[in-house]
Amino acid sequence: MAQAGGHLPKSSSQERTDLVAYWSVPLLDGVHTVEFEHGTTSGKRVLRVDGKEILRREWMFKLVGEETFFLGKQQEKCVLMVDPLPHFAFSYSLYVGGKSLERFSEKQSQSIRSWAVVSEGKRYRIVFEKQLLDIHVNGQVVEAENGFVAGGTEMRFELGSSKAVIRASSTDKKQGVIHELFVDEKLIEEDTFIR
Repeated sequence: MAQAGGHLPKSSSQERTDLVAYWSVPLLDGVHTVEFEHGTTSGKRVLRVDGKEILRREWMFKLVGEETFFLGKQQEKCVLMVDPLPHFAFSYSLYVGGKSLERFSEKQSQSIRSWAVVSEGKRYRIVFEKQLLDIHVNGQVVEAENGFVAGGTEMRFELGSSKAVIRASSTDKKQGVIHELFVDEKLIEEDTFIR
């Protein structure tokens, strides 16, 4: 495995002839892509995160097993499993934070809300953690001014020179609390990738 903080050089898509699996992983600092190449005749394994090669193994005799790596600013532990199937075939699965990617993504969609914003030519990913009441902007926790308003609460923070606010309001019991982001009083559509 590549040492912590070290990345192998980026490789071109022409070299990815043995690509067998591709995943998108939603984290607090963004959506990360994981690609896995498995050369079943050569024994090669190549693992890429966001297009950067982080692991390369040549001439492996054991074609099944697992690869452990860490993802994102919060260094979420990931395990890529290579399991045998009948007739010299393989299955590939990704576990994030000890859960299958599907289960992890489901849990993320219940506990966070996220928005993608372009303000003054800069891109921002805003993530609100519902249980901790933390606001992350591009992976960094930001300070917010909290207050009560008619029908709910507001968390105000700055986005460059723009004013941003996350408004929480109650609805019926079935829907629960709704969180909406406004930047300079304009409603921002929620990022539905992880929902």
